Amino acid sequence: MQIQIALPDEVADSLSAKWGNLEHKLMEMIVIEAYCEGSIGLGKVRELLGMQTRLEVDTFLKAKGVDLTYNEADFEADRKTHEQLRKEGRLNTP
Repeated sequence: MQIQIALPDEVADSLSAKWGNLEHKLMEMIVIEAYCEGSIGLGKVRELLGMQTRLEVDTFLKAKGVDLTYNEADFEADRKTHEQLRKEGRLNTP
């Protein structure tokens, strides 16, 4: 879907000077809002903004002042992953 908006030239010029590419800035704003309200997850944020890694997404959201969602299920998944890596000897911890 494509959405078009009309802005007066002076407003568009002013915002472009401040933000750069307005289309990209609007996409970022929509993606951030959708993530914050729980409509999309981190994977979709990465996809929509053309980022390569989860770390890029985390860094982007942190720079925008957005807290990452992290719940009990995430913690449990991380704990299991940590345990599996420990059993495989793939952690550099004593």
